[in-house]
Amino acid sequence: MGLTIAYLIIVVYTIALLLIFFYSLAQLNLLINYLGNKKRNQEAPKYNLLDAKEIPYVTIQLPVYNEEYVMDRLLKNIAKIEYPANKLEIQVLDDSTDDTVIDTAKHIEELKATGLDISHIRRTNRQGFKAGALKEGLEIAKGDFIAIFDADFLPDADWLKKTVVYFKDEEIGVVQTRWGHINRDYSTLTKIQAFALDAHFTLEQVGRNSKGHFINFNGTAGIWRKECILDAGNWEGDTLTEDLDLSYRAQLKNWKFKYLEDVETPAELPVVISAARSQQFRWNKGGAENFRKSVLSVIAAKNIPFKTKFHGVMHLLNSSMFLCVFIVALLSIPMLYIKNSYGHLGWIFEVTSFFIVSTIILFVCYWFTYKSIQGSGFDKFIDYIKLFFTFFSVALGFSLHNSLAVLEGHRGKRSEFVRTPKFNINSLKDSWKGNKYLAKKLSPNMILEAALMLYFLFGMYSAIPLNDYGLFPFHFMLFLGFGYVFFKSLTAKA
Repeated sequence: MGLTIAYLIIVVYTIALLLIFFYSLAQLNLLINYLGNKKRNQEAPKYNLLDAKEIPYVTIQLPVYNEEYVMDRLLKNIAKIEYPANKLEIQVLDDSTDDTVIDTAKHIEELKATGLDISHIRRTNRQGFKAGALKEGLEIAKGDFIAIFDADFLPDADWLKKTVVYFKDEEIGVVQTRWGHINRDYSTLTKIQAFALDAHFTLEQVGRNSKGHFINFNGTAGIWRKECILDAGNWEGDTLTEDLDLSYRAQLKNWKFKYLEDVETPAELPVVISAARSQQFRWNKGGAENFRKSVLSVIAAKNIPFKTKFHGVMHLLNSSMFLCVFIVALLSIPMLYIKNSYGHLGWIFEVTSFFIVSTIILFVCYWFTYKSIQGSGFDKFIDYIKLFFTFFSVALGFSLHNSLAVLEGHRGKRSEFVRTPKFNINSLKDSWKGNKYLAKKLSPNMILEAALMLYFLFGMYSAIPLNDYGLFPFHFMLFLGFGYVFFKSLTAKA
């Protein structure tokens, strides 16, 4: 390996490490905000729902697409929402292309007969995908406030009473609630997804919201002020995460978002890795698309302080961290050989400590979010250590898949909105096998993931002749992570 190539590898490796380090510092700042946050919800102005004049009109939108396994559950659950019938409208925004349309229409007619104001809204095409469906429903929505639930979400009966009251403050454009997980303990895959989402819905959402930094509506389990949607330019389907896009446009126009950590809205996590892959691809590509679309507006905005801009940029770069992690992983083996070939460059390898520090910071941050939901104590901490390193390994295993999504997003390559298949799985005795919406083809990335598993096995072996075991734990986690993703993708098919 020539010295010029060695220097190039070192530069790229160092830049990626520093970006990860800055991201971890941003997370640490959010942790400080989270721990220092005093719950102010009880101090906020609220509508008095005992006064008929103060009860706002709400439209619930249910954007659905081929949801055979959860449609019945969704409609039964939404029908239980406690709210004055004369101030509530439900729109089923049904873009389905399969036989579920007939059963859904029948169920809606049955609910109408009970006096519920519910309508079945169909489109001739899926233009704009979910964003297009929400926009079309908004045109005829009766409500001043728009609650949105994806097909796998199961809000409690008193959900509206706990949330819509905060719109008494006319500056608030969105109220978002925390996601719960009805199948958290189904498998290793669901446990690590729940772990990652819990960190977002505690550390990140509270950490940003408590200091007035930008947060995002999470696409579901929240309510919009109709005026806010229209003022921000309405739903747009030019990114795969239309929720993040509209959130930033609204906050750039000075609308406030309110996050309610104490209101949990249960939902189902993907139980098959192909479903998790499609969801991760959409979220990560959409994040990169929104960075491309909104970052300059955030930086140039004169109405927000520097710290809010910093957190906004880091928020929009969230998915791009997978690309940085993948670069660090890929170059770590060449770096091992450079270190042992060019002794005079030894001092440069101190930058590796940035990754260790970043990992420690994230370990501490995630512990506080874990114990806020799962509880504390010695046994819980031991469980947390196991879960953290399992999560970390699998996240590394997803880094190629997610990096490709991020690169597509930054390049501006357009792609179809691929929904996440739902399963109606609540316990270990429920099975996903036979789900007709599962991807029938294996991911082409699997070949590369298998190659990377072997590549990092070679990285582990390299420690022996080089007598340098500093990166061995990292390569071991990468080997396990890519191995998990590869073998799960190979075997988890309907």
